[in-house]
Amino acid sequence: MADDQHLPSDASTPYESVDEHEIKNSITEADELKQEGNESFRASRWSEALVSYRTALSRLPRRKPQPPSPDNSQDDTSDHGGARSSSSGEPTREEGPEPASIPSELEAECAKARAVLNANIGACLVKLNDYSGAVESCTKSLLDDPHYIKALQRRAASNEHLDTWSSLTQAQEDYKSLLELLPPTSPQVAQTKRSLQLLEPRQQAAQKKEMAEMTGKLKNLGNSILGNFGLSTDNFKFEPNGQGGYSMNFAR
Repeated sequence: MADDQHLPSDASTPYESVDEHEIKNSITEADELKQEGNESFRASRWSEALVSYRTALSRLPRRKPQPPSPDNSQDDTSDHGGARSSSSGEPTREEGPEPASIPSELEAECAKARAVLNANIGACLVKLNDYSGAVESCTKSLLDDPHYIKALQRRAASNEHLDTWSSLTQAQEDYKSLLELLPPTSPQVAQTKRSLQLLEPRQQAAQKKEMAEMTGKLKNLGNSILGNFGLSTDNFKFEPNGQGGYSMNFAR
């Protein structure tokens, strides 16, 4: 089953008034839809479960965006290893009403519900082989609860499937976070350590491959320009200068 119990994250600061009874009803309705999704997930009806989880999420108030830090102007749904992010302020089909002025206990309950639902959406997308979407959903889950182990595990596994330099690097970070969060006696510790150990050579190989591809593209661009003058990048040789840098020599 995709659902998992965990501690809620801290409540966010609200900025609009809303009826408390209405929020409680929304939480109840979202939980009922989540249970429907759980039944579908257990029956391996991934698409049906996905619809139920997304519908449940749409019933809850959206998470209040955090103000950007002075040294980081990116929003809090930025890309994590290939996850799709939206630059517009328009709500997606998975988002609920605007964030509201909710008592802290209710906001904590909403945060917990959003975290679980987003992680469950991620679980469905993994089953449907949409690993980029799974990364995005798990990232949203972790915004509401940064210590949610299931979301970290699913994001790390999904980023491994994406198999790019950036995604494998993100998977490494998630596995390291898991080792800090998992109880020392958990049987998942050994598995996480092994995943981290196996990931390192893959990450290095992906880095080497992507750097070679980038260098090749830059060389082709240079040749397209230098060709107008009867030259190519092969006419320029870079050799170590013995001082930690390189000197460029021109050769016909």
